[in-house]
Amino acid sequence: MSRIPLNTDDSTGLLAQIHQAFGATPNMFKAVSNSPAALRSMWGSFGALGQGKLGAKLGEQIAVAIADRNDCEYCLAAHTALGRQAGASAEEMRAAQAGQSDDPKAAAALRFAVAVVSQRAQVDDEQVEDLRAAGFSDEEVVEIMAHVALNLFTNYVNVAFKVPLDFPGVKLRAK
Repeated sequence: MSRIPLNTDDSTGLLAQIHQAFGATPNMFKAVSNSPAALRSMWGSFGALGQGKLGAKLGEQIAVAIADRNDCEYCLAAHTALGRQAGASAEEMRAAQAGQSDDPKAAAALRFAVAVVSQRAQVDDEQVEDLRAAGFSDEEVVEIMAHVALNLFTNYVNVAFKVPLDFPGVKLRAK
């Protein structure tokens, strides 16, 4: 049971936009909508990053890597489904969950994202340079960090408030 109400009051009009985008209103957005400011921030971030340089597939791969690291079953399930919609295979999403990819550029992004979370952003010069060596521009490096930050927020919301799963479940990796 959720530790915070799953709000359906749509005084901001954002839940209607979210419903239209997903075909339903995911429980996470209902929980966050208890704060219109937080909902505007989160939905705006999703929209901005959705128009970024990294592309939807890599964004979802980053999301599942972080979700697994943070034991967020909700985000793991949601972003696995969204990753499949973005063109990733089931195997690519399983690999991303472990912070891995057969694509060297995606692998570099996933290693960095997991390092940022695991090391609480205490990364070194070499870890940033590895992204550049893989072909990421400074714009894309910052965008990877933005994906990490957004996913930390959503992971923490779902874990702390025990938001009920409304996507097909995906098993967390054993650590």
